[in-house]
Amino acid sequence: MKKILNGLAAIGLLLAGSAGAAFAAGEAHNVAEPTHFPIHKPKEMDWTFAGPFGTYDKAQLQRGLKIYKEVCSACHSMNLVTFRTLEDLGYSEAQVKAFAAEYEVQDGPNADGEMFTRKALPSDHFPSPFPNAIAAAVANNGAAPPDFSLIAKARAVERGFPTFVFDIFTQYAQGGPDYIHALLTGYDEQPPAGMEVAEGTHYNPYFIAGKSLAMAKPLSDGQVTYEDGAPETVDQYAKDISAFLMWAAEPHLVARKQTGFAVMIFLVLFAGLVYATKRKVWANVPH
Repeated sequence: MKKILNGLAAIGLLLAGSAGAAFAAGEAHNVAEPTHFPIHKPKEMDWTFAGPFGTYDKAQLQRGLKIYKEVCSACHSMNLVTFRTLEDLGYSEAQVKAFAAEYEVQDGPNADGEMFTRKALPSDHFPSPFPNAIAAAVANNGAAPPDFSLIAKARAVERGFPTFVFDIFTQYAQGGPDYIHALLTGYDEQPPAGMEVAEGTHYNPYFIAGKSLAMAKPLSDGQVTYEDGAPETVDQYAKDISAFLMWAAEPHLVARKQTGFAVMIFLVLFAGLVYATKRKVWANVPH
């Protein structure tokens, strides 16, 4: 019996060693050819709009708009955002009209049944830089750039268990901006030895759908001039455009949080009144 147990133990050790070696080999292989994405998880940033009492920094949003206009709008549209909503960023009605007039939109048909272009009005949406999705894909190595209207809500990395449980209590909802910031600042990292990056694509360990993407590094230090003295660095640019895209996706975030807080206060007071009423009604009733 003892010999049998010793034999089983030896077989178990042999299998465990083989499994460990195979796991180590798999890990070494995954460094060059990972099987999960993103390769690196985004770092949780400190956003002014985070938490139950968070608010947007209008100066940051204005810088983000500048980044979008001078860099991102060459490829990415914001078809669901109207120019007039820019008044929420602190711009006057006249400034919004002037900003919209810098763009041209297609309108029509006219009296002759033909489409025509005109200067945009505050009621118009941000126009697309391409006439259609096919043209956008042809101009960008076969991958049409996504629309930016809801990108900050549509893109996020799953945080897994038990982190997502804590997120319920901390009201973490900044996964999109965290991901966008990580992606825009992750281009300088070099791929590990042995990794094959497809031609025409660019390695980025924070990309959610693969080890590389068609978009080249869009930002560089000193690329956009800030009038308010903010640092003109890739990190600051990435923070500003991420915050702006969060506002574009959820412009009423601050009002929603204020309403939610007022509702919670009401529910607490209402619960107290219900309890006091119950005590009053049943005070003289024997139990």
